[in-house]
Amino acid sequence: MATASLYSPLAASSFYIAQHKNKFKLAVQSVKPTLIFKPSRSFSLIRASTGFSSSLDTGLSTELDAVTSYSEIVPDTVIFDDFERFPPTAATVSSSLILGICSLPDTKFKSAVDTALADSECYALENSNLRMSCFFNKALVNVGSDLAKLVPGRVSTEVDARLAYDTHAIVRKVHELLKSYDDVQVPPERLLFKIPSTWQGIEASRVLESEGIQTHLTFVYSFCQAAAAAQAGASVIQIFVGRLRDWARNHTGDGEVESALRRGEDPGLALMTKAYNYIHKNGYKSKLMAAAIRNKQDVFNLLGVEYVIMPLKILQSLKDSVTPPDKKYSLVRRLSPQSAAAYNFSQEELVKWDRYSFSSAMGPAAVELLTAGIDGYVNQAKRVEELFGKIWPPPNV
Repeated sequence: MATASLYSPLAASSFYIAQHKNKFKLAVQSVKPTLIFKPSRSFSLIRASTGFSSSLDTGLSTELDAVTSYSEIVPDTVIFDDFERFPPTAATVSSSLILGICSLPDTKFKSAVDTALADSECYALENSNLRMSCFFNKALVNVGSDLAKLVPGRVSTEVDARLAYDTHAIVRKVHELLKSYDDVQVPPERLLFKIPSTWQGIEASRVLESEGIQTHLTFVYSFCQAAAAAQAGASVIQIFVGRLRDWARNHTGDGEVESALRRGEDPGLALMTKAYNYIHKNGYKSKLMAAAIRNKQDVFNLLGVEYVIMPLKILQSLKDSVTPPDKKYSLVRRLSPQSAAAYNFSQEELVKWDRYSFSSAMGPAAVELLTAGIDGYVNQAKRVEELFGKIWPPPNV
């Protein structure tokens, strides 16, 4: 039997706490992550795990074998105390993670939060709002430092979404976080910073990437976002296939979405295909991550995209689906540099994106979904600071 291994160069995951059968488990739940290792390193893909037949055992292969020959698979949820079966290689530290840690009395990350709440630099701030913000940053970094010891890849750190429309504030925040990581001896090459794909966030990514700081742009729902992010040099661009599809089922009036529907295409898959072709045809360095995958057919339609965040239910279904030898190559790569080279873009799509053209091209789907994503992050950040205000100072400090 083959043993599960996941050495993906990214995993858009964040850790949250779950209690099950009186035993605490730390799970990994995707929140648009993802992560990049040094490009020069090569990594094997996730393979059939213990308990599943492999081609070595039966002469047959699974659908997962076929899928992983084209795209790297990132499990959407991984049980932390089952590392050997689904070993995560990277993680995201976020406001939702901090809330999860604080919700349980005893986790391996609790001391990281308590240490943050005892930080003398934050303690000295007289303004209570600034003090809680300082504690929040320290908690992110302390937990991120602990995660960096547990995973071989990069730790992506959520940048405060309240800054999503202020380029300079985003850059300053990332510099602050980098300094704090340096204080706890986590090197820059182990880090990635997750930023919402507003125009200001994309510009911040441009500045940070020019400084050698790798960024992960999230909440991408339109071609102009993906293209502008690629032009900015973002390391990872995350597109939410299923969310765009869900929007299209209940809304109208978005030209990009309706154009895909008129062609008989799924709008989420169409956006991913177009973004992939744009990046590869024009030689940009960005890597694409497909998120909000709803079923196996989504995976098959995206074969060739660099990373796919896959729910465990779909992952297990692929592992359980044995492919006879004569069907082994029936799954074909849909996205490739060759297909990208043959893709034709209009002159309007090949523009150098600026703030005006970007704003004009953002349709209602992207505006609504981006806004909803940012609002969710903002609410979580506020909840963290409110919670810290209630429990500070922590016991025994």
